[in-house]
Amino acid sequence: MAGFILWLLLLLCCWPLAIVALLLYPLVWLLLLPLRLLGIAVDGILDLLSALIHLPARILRGPKRV
Repeated sequence: MAGFILWLLLLLCCWPLAIVALLLYPLVWLLLLPLRLLGIAVDGILDLLSALIHLPARILRGPKRV
């Protein structure tokens, strides 16, 4: 919602720039998509390494008591 309000303000101040931004937004989104996928993969690898490092402590702690 905030992005839309900022775009409306840009539209009021400088409408040609707002139209260019509106047309370039999908292109920029497509260009950044591989970086988002890479970020998800790196986050998964780091979570896996963290789980492997903490595994001995979780095993030694024993089952969770209710």
